[in-house]
Amino acid sequence: MIQLLFIVIISEMALILACLFKTPSRKLVIMGLDQIKRGRGPVVVKTVAGTVCMVLMTSLYGVVKIKKSGIDAVGILSPTDQILMFKHLLEATLMGFFLFLVLMMDRIHHYIRELRVRRKTMEAIKKQTRISEDGKAGGLDEIKALENEMSASRLRLKQLESDIETKTKEAHAAEANVDALRKQSEGFLLEYDRLLEENQNLKNQFQSDRRVSHSGSKKDS
Repeated sequence: MIQLLFIVIISEMALILACLFKTPSRKLVIMGLDQIKRGRGPVVVKTVAGTVCMVLMTSLYGVVKIKKSGIDAVGILSPTDQILMFKHLLEATLMGFFLFLVLMMDRIHHYIRELRVRRKTMEAIKKQTRISEDGKAGGLDEIKALENEMSASRLRLKQLESDIETKTKEAHAAEANVDALRKQSEGFLLEYDRLLEENQNLKNQFQSDRRVSHSGSKKDS
């Protein structure tokens, strides 16, 4: 039994070292412990631990019994009793160390899982913070772009208002020119009618003068 306890303790120490240091076998050990803690694994582990505790108590009781019953008149144990007592003490020590390593392995596994959960939580928080910061930066960029677009729109609006004002002034000037040309044209028409009428009067006067001269020449003849 002592050899079996030594093998089990050495195996436990190897598993603990594999859990403590980041090695390729660490992930396999953690996965194995996860599988042990699922289903009926915890019941089996508790049963084995209870059995070892019972054997440990039996060994301690054997040590006490040997110490009480094996002492002779001189107060010294016989060599056989000493060997038996030391054997029981060694078994009790190994079983106690076995239980201690089991407890340590369970706590290390628990802390590793808790550390993984916290790391994942921190990564999720950092990712969410990064996304939030990116969203804020994108929102600020979008606001700046909108402000720039509004400034450009204001400038275009002012330019359009200036163009409209210029076109309006040009239209008013053109209307004034058209009115002046229209009035000048009306004056030309009136002058033309006056000249036509004067021309017609001159023609009529000339024709009447010719008739008068022609009739006077006939009388003289």
